[in-house]
Amino acid sequence: MVWLLAILVTGAAMVYQSLNGPTKPMRVTLWLNEAQEYSFRLPRSHGGATDCPLNLLLPDSTVTTGLLYRLYPSSDPWVEVSMKRSGDTLKAILPHQPPAGKLEYYFQFRQQGKLIRLPAAEPVVIRFRGDVPAGVIIPHAALMFFAMLLSNLTLFLVIFNMKQYRLFGILTTAFLLIGGLIFGPMVQHHAFGQYWTGFPIGFDLTDNKTLIAFIFWLLAVIGNLYRNRRLLTVLAALVMLVIFTIPHSVKGSELDRDTGTVKTGMVIPAIFKP
Repeated sequence: MVWLLAILVTGAAMVYQSLNGPTKPMRVTLWLNEAQEYSFRLPRSHGGATDCPLNLLLPDSTVTTGLLYRLYPSSDPWVEVSMKRSGDTLKAILPHQPPAGKLEYYFQFRQQGKLIRLPAAEPVVIRFRGDVPAGVIIPHAALMFFAMLLSNLTLFLVIFNMKQYRLFGILTTAFLLIGGLIFGPMVQHHAFGQYWTGFPIGFDLTDNKTLIAFIFWLLAVIGNLYRNRRLLTVLAALVMLVIFTIPHSVKGSELDRDTGTVKTGMVIPAIFKP
């Protein structure tokens, strides 16, 4: 029973997190007329040392499309390139950027004198990152998943007054330590060139929320070594549940092009500084 509840809560939290966040592809819809509706997924993250391909499935050959992009954040002029048609697909690329470098982009569709901008409001912001080896990202993701699962399991063990909550609290803390504070910085280093961008040197929410969760769980484990302090365990599990629903990469690493260094939070380029 407790395992089932833990799996359900963990699954719900993961689904919520995966559906939100600044790196999830943006879904947009192009309406040319009542009979022509096309949906696209526009990337907001790209890994590796290659340019980012943009492929739009749009069979209507009467439509021409321009891609406009520029550095983000900046007030640089927009660079416009024409998308090339290959069968039913329009293709273009965004030029590779250094790790944590960002571009913003949008499209202009032209058909019989009609001009349509997509997205209609704000441009898409995409962040580039280095390639993270499978031997690093897979253990990190697996350990963090089990840390979250064990945390929720421990919560239900306390609720149902089961003595095993102490053991699973220790396991939760161990998985969080290895997955979040050992493999996590390794992922960060491969992706953005830095091992740690959280407190006290930065404001990366992914790093900081991992640190907060670990501190609460460490206090809960220590507090329950010789006495039953169930409320500490409940608090640690609830804190972890709340902060791990915060999407990845919110206030994440960003390249400061003025200094060439990777920072976290909002980077203000020199042109905008007083």
